[in-house]
Amino acid sequence: MSDYRLPTSVRPTHYELAVRTDLAASPPRFEAEVTITLDVLEDTSNVVFHMHPSLSVTHLALNDGVTQELPTSALSTDAEKERATVTLVEPLKKGSAKLFVRYEAELNGNMMGYYRSNSDPDENGNRLVYALTQFEPTSARRALPCWDEPLFKATFGVTLIAREHEVVLANMDAESSSPFLPDAVKVTDVFTDGYVAGSTLAPAFSGTANPAGWVATCFTRTPLMSTYLAAWACGEFKHIEAMHTSALTGKVIPLRVYATNSIDQARMALDATASALKVYEELFGIAYPLPKLDTLVAHDFDMGAMENWGLITGRTAAYFVNERSSLASLKRCGTIQCHEVAHMWFGNIVTMKWWDNLWLNEAFATLMGSLVLPERIWPEWKMSGEFLEAHWERALSLDAKRSSHPIQVECPDSNKIATIFDAISYSKGASVLRMLMSVVGEEKFFQGVAAYLNKHLYGNAEMQDLWDGISTAVGKDVSEMMNSWTMRVGFPVVRVEELGEGKIKLWQNRFLSTGDVKNDEDETTWWVPLEIKSIGKDGIKVDHAAVLSARSTEYTITSDVFKLNAETVGVYRVAYSPERLAKLGSQAANFSAADRLGLMSDASALAQAGYTPTSGALALAAALAKGEKEYLPLSRISSFLSALAAAWWEHPLRETIDKLRIEIFKPVVERMGYEFVSTDEPEVRELRKLAISVCARAGDADVVSALQEQFASKGGDIVPDLRQITFRTVSANGGEKEYEAMLRVYEQPPVPMARNDAIWALTATRDPTLVRRALDMIPSDAVKDQDVYLLFMGLAANPAARRDGAQYLMDRWDELNKRFHASYGLRNAIAGAFGALSSKEDLAKVEAFVKNNDTAKYATILDQAVEGMRARAAWVERDTDDVSGWFAKGD
Repeated sequence: MSDYRLPTSVRPTHYELAVRTDLAASPPRFEAEVTITLDVLEDTSNVVFHMHPSLSVTHLALNDGVTQELPTSALSTDAEKERATVTLVEPLKKGSAKLFVRYEAELNGNMMGYYRSNSDPDENGNRLVYALTQFEPTSARRALPCWDEPLFKATFGVTLIAREHEVVLANMDAESSSPFLPDAVKVTDVFTDGYVAGSTLAPAFSGTANPAGWVATCFTRTPLMSTYLAAWACGEFKHIEAMHTSALTGKVIPLRVYATNSIDQARMALDATASALKVYEELFGIAYPLPKLDTLVAHDFDMGAMENWGLITGRTAAYFVNERSSLASLKRCGTIQCHEVAHMWFGNIVTMKWWDNLWLNEAFATLMGSLVLPERIWPEWKMSGEFLEAHWERALSLDAKRSSHPIQVECPDSNKIATIFDAISYSKGASVLRMLMSVVGEEKFFQGVAAYLNKHLYGNAEMQDLWDGISTAVGKDVSEMMNSWTMRVGFPVVRVEELGEGKIKLWQNRFLSTGDVKNDEDETTWWVPLEIKSIGKDGIKVDHAAVLSARSTEYTITSDVFKLNAETVGVYRVAYSPERLAKLGSQAANFSAADRLGLMSDASALAQAGYTPTSGALALAAALAKGEKEYLPLSRISSFLSALAAAWWEHPLRETIDKLRIEIFKPVVERMGYEFVSTDEPEVRELRKLAISVCARAGDADVVSALQEQFASKGGDIVPDLRQITFRTVSANGGEKEYEAMLRVYEQPPVPMARNDAIWALTATRDPTLVRRALDMIPSDAVKDQDVYLLFMGLAANPAARRDGAQYLMDRWDELNKRFHASYGLRNAIAGAFGALSSKEDLAKVEAFVKNNDTAKYATILDQAVEGMRARAAWVERDTDDVSGWFAKGD
C-alpha cells in the first residue's frame, strides 16, 4: 500500500459533526466538534487519520468502553501528508470505539475545504459574506478530521450552528431547528446519552441567554458516503424550488437552487435538475435516494461544479443564465447540471475505491451530461455533434501526447490526484464509453449499467465491476474489447493501404502528435471497431462487425466510395493515401456531417504530427468548404485553419492563411447576416457566430467595422452569441477608450458570462501599455482567483501579448504557486500561457523554467505544454515550404 494511504486497521462508520460558523468575525471563522464512531479491526496503539494543518485542535477524548480525555500532546501531525496520529498509552482493542475532536479554524478564501465567498455588491456596494465547502478530491480534511479516502464510506450526522437570519444547508434535509442554548459541559460528557451536539462550541454563553441569536439546525443522517461528497453551507441565501415525483416510488422530492442574489437567473438549472432526475430514474431503474436535492450557486468556486450528494455546488458562470445569455451559456448550464445529477448515481450511490478509477465517475457523468441527457431533454441542440467537438477532439488532442496517461491510471500519491482531473478521465473516458455503447447498443449498455449500480448500491466498485455488468447484459466479455482502451496510454492511427481488386490492408500503430513513435511505445494492439461505411447503388451500408484486433488485417470493400469510422464513433485516427483523401474530399457530400468532421479532423491531426503533408489537409479543407452549409464540418475546418494561423503567427504566411479563412467564411456571413432572431434554430445561431468570429479574428475589414458599429450603438448590450467576439474585436482594434469600456462591463456585467467575455476583451488589446494594465489585474483584487486563468488564456490568444503572459507566469511563479496552491485554476493558467507558443526560442525558455523552478505538482500539465510547443515548432519547421507551395499553386 502507498505510504500516502491510511492504515485500514481502524475504519470510521459514522461522523457526528457540529459546526458553528461566525461570518461576522474578523476574519470569519468556524469552530467544530466531531465524534467519530470507529470500527477497530485489530489491536492498535495509533489511530491515524487525515487532518490539515490549518485546523487547530483544542480538545481530544476517546471512548472504548471507558471515557478518557486525552491531552492534545497525544496528537502528532504530518503536515506534508496532511495526517494526524493519536498515540495511546493503552492500545485500542479490536471492537468499537469513539474518538472526539474539538477544533477551530479561519474561513479562508482559497476555495478548498470550508471557505468563505462574497456575493456581488448590492446597489450600495455592500457584499454578503457566506461560507461553503469544496472537498473533492482531498480537502475534507481541511474542514474536519476524517478518513479522507473514497473507500472509507461512513454516515454523517450534521448540526450547523449559525445566526438566526442565516440559512444553513447540508447533504440531507433539516430534521429540527431551535435556539442554541446548550448546558455547560465537560469534554467527557460528549459520549453520554442526551448530549446536545455542539455543546462544547459555545462556552461563552452555555446555560445562559443567547444574545447573538444563534440557532442550531440538525440534519437527517446521510446514507453511507465518502468524505469528498460531504457538504454544508451558511449564508443569507434565497431560493427557488420545484418538485420531482418519482415514477418508481411515488415519493415527492423537493428541488431547490440557492444563491445570495440573482436567483431568478437560476431557473434553467432548476428545470434541468427536474428533467434529469426523471430520465436517470427511467434509465437506471433506481430512484433518487435522498429526501431533497439542492444546488448552491457560488461566486468563488475553483471547479465548474461539484456533485456533493444532495447539495450540488457550482460557480455563477455555470448556473446563471437568462434571455440575454448566449446559446453556449445555455448549453453549458444544462450540460453541467445533467453531469452533476448523473453523479448522484454514478459516483455517489456507487463510488470508486481509489482515485485510479476516477474515470468511472467522470467519464460516465460526461457521457450522460454532454450527450445522452441533452439529446432527450433538448433535442434541438443536436449534441451528438457538439460531443465530437467538445470531447472526442479534446481527448485525442491530449492523448496524442507522449506525456498522456491511461484512462485508469496509478495514482499512489494523494498530492497528485488533482492532476488526473483532465481530458483523459473526462473526455477520453466518455468517448470510449460512447464507442462501447455504439458497439453493444444503447439498450444493452444501460441494462448493464443498471445491473452494475444495483449490485454495488452504497458501496465501492472498480472498472471490472462495470465491465461485468455490461458483459452480463450483452452476453459476451466486453473487458476483452475495452481493456486496451482503458489500461494503456494512447490510441491508434489506422492506415489504409489499397491493394487493388477491392481489397484494402489495414494497419494500426500508436499515434503521437510529434509523429516519432518509438518501438517500445508502440506495443499496444487495440480492439478497433472499424465501422466501414460503403456507398453504392444499393445505398449506404455500414459493416458494424468489422474489427481490427491484430496489428494488421485485410478487408474486401464493395464500393469505391468508402470511409472508416462511420459517424466518427471510434476513438482513433484514420490515414488514407493522398489519392484516396482527395477522392474523399470530392465525394464528401455523400457522407454525414459527423463523417465530414472526422475526415477533416484526421487529416489536420496527421498533418500537424508529420504523418502527411499539410498541403493535403489544406486541399481537403478547400474541397469540403465548397458548398458546405452545415455547422459541424465548417467548425472543424475553422479549427484547422486557426491552428495553422496560430503556429505560423510570426511568419508572412499568416496573412495568406487569414485570407483563406476569410475566403471560406465571408460568404457565410454575407448569406446569414448579423441579426439573431428568436426563431433561429440552434445550428443557425452557431454557424452565424462561427463565420463572424472567424472573419473578425482573421481581420476582415467589413466584419470588424460591423462589430465596431454594433458596439458603438449598443455598448455592452450586444447580442449574446456575438458578445465575446464583439468585445475582443473592439478592444483589439481600439485604444484606451475601448479598454475602459470593457473594464466597465467587467465590473458591472449584465450576466455572469459577460464578465468572462470582458476578460477576453481586456486581454485582446494590442497596446503594450494596456497589455501591462491587463497583467497588473492578476495580483490585484480586481479579478477573482477562479478567473485568473482566463487572463492567461486571453493573453495567449493575442499575438501581441502571448509572450508577455507566458513571461509573467514564469517571472511570478513562486507568487502564483503560493497563492493558488495546486488549484485547478493554476493548471489552466499554465495550459493557457504556453498553449500558443511555437518557436524553438520560446521552447528553450519554458524548458529552462521547468528545470529551475519548483514545479513538481504541475509536472503533468507542464510536460503536456512543452510537448505541444515542441510539436508546433516542428510543424512550422517541417511544413513551411509545403504550405507555401500549396498557396502558390492556388489550389
